Amino acid sequence: MQKTETINALECAGVVAVVRGDSQDQAYQTAIACIKGDIKAIEMTFTAPAADQNITRLVQEYAADAEVVIGAGTVLDPITARIAILAGAKFIVSPSFNQDTALLCNEYQIPYLPGCMTITEVQTAMRYGAEIIKAFPGNVLGQKFVKAIKAPLSQVNIMPTGGVNLENMHEWFAAGVVAVGAGSNLTGAAAQNDFAAVTQQAQAYHQELLRIRSEKE
Repeated sequence: MQKTETINALECAGVVAVVRGDSQDQAYQTAIACIKGDIKAIEMTFTAPAADQNITRLVQEYAADAEVVIGAGTVLDPITARIAILAGAKFIVSPSFNQDTALLCNEYQIPYLPGCMTITEVQTAMRYGAEIIKAFPGNVLGQKFVKAIKAPLSQVNIMPTGGVNLENMHEWFAAGVVAVGAGSNLTGAAAQNDFAAVTQQAQAYHQELLRIRSEKE
């Protein structure tokens, strides 16, 4: 999957599931549960054990499904980014901007989504090839941040993570984001290994996304 195709897939997915887990299997089952609930973009974070192995497994299992896109999250440095990319990750997400990671992702033609909190960080990330900026932490920045950033930088694509939930998702899209990252509000039941509840919540997110998009038409 080329860089542009991945970015299009992320925007089409609309919701990126931020997957963590206390064990390798718990994180894997959480990702599966999200995909079953029609959340097709998975950010497998490197806070989960053996994240690279889970990425490889998921990429192989969903190779025939063009809508499913598997990436890596909590990538702090280029070494971790390269491990993730070699494992099959189609996009790299970081909580902050790292110049060396950005350059590595560009070499591999892999989208890099760095966390930014200021317009200087956003502009720097864009200069180094970031085509989607992660507004993080979203619950601190709020929807007004998106409008404030897009006033001088109307071309920037923003994806908030942190504080996104079913109740405020529409507010983020109304502010102009291209996608949202959903963590504990989406996958929280996985902590009790209740993956059926994760699938149910994923379906609720998917339905809300469809409702938001239908109102824009």
